[in-house]
Amino acid sequence: MTRILIVAKGLCPEVLVRILSVCALLISLSAASATAQDLDRGEIEKIVREYLLENPEIIAEALTELDRRERAAEEAARLQALNDSADILFNSTRQVVLGNPEGSITLVEFFDYNCGFCKRAYGDMVKLIDENPDLRVVLKEFPVLGQASVEAAQVAIAVNSVAPEKYAEFHETLLMSRGQANQASALAAATAAGIDEADLTAALGTDEAGQTIEEVYTLANRLGLTGTPSYVIGNEVVMGAVGHDQLREKIEAARNCEQTTC
Repeated sequence: MTRILIVAKGLCPEVLVRILSVCALLISLSAASATAQDLDRGEIEKIVREYLLENPEIIAEALTELDRRERAAEEAARLQALNDSADILFNSTRQVVLGNPEGSITLVEFFDYNCGFCKRAYGDMVKLIDENPDLRVVLKEFPVLGQASVEAAQVAIAVNSVAPEKYAEFHETLLMSRGQANQASALAAATAAGIDEADLTAALGTDEAGQTIEEVYTLANRLGLTGTPSYVIGNEVVMGAVGHDQLREKIEAARNCEQTTC
């Protein structure tokens, strides 16, 4: 049987796998279209090999098209996940809401107290709230940076349970503090905000924190989120600390065009 040999020095394994996948697809398509001509597999492979050697640029074109299709499929799956999870994403009883609770525009942020980019992005959120009186900001505890982050998130959830009116002060203190956020530093931030530690300890003894974090993990998995900060505005997922200006533009588009691009 004739085989297609590809000499590709310097290409990473992932690219080679993708090239081989493209070649296999070409062979399958050729076989399907050539059945009526009674060509055997060896002849088809020979034709494909000769064609690729004469037109090597077709590999790059095929990979580009494959990337486009994969991105389109991922985006379609993400949009479906947003639609399926809209209620729990925007209106969960376990979430924190800052800004205008009745605002017509909602920005959801997934964050981790030990995320340096989240710390930098905090000022963006505050500025956006000040600039947009119709903005509703939903915060999702998404501890992805280890056990210390989980502990900090658990205390934050307890704060929201026993003293939701003091959450914003606690949140800023803990997020913007230096050093690692963990249970001890989170409890210190909570007591500094005037929250009784005994009440927090009682709240930590329930399963509310675990259920809240599990709810967020499930959401993040459906949306394909792997890091923080990540945002949801309307029907768009925005990954990374993209900055105030980009978020402002998407908020304005959502307000004016009912989607994040006009």
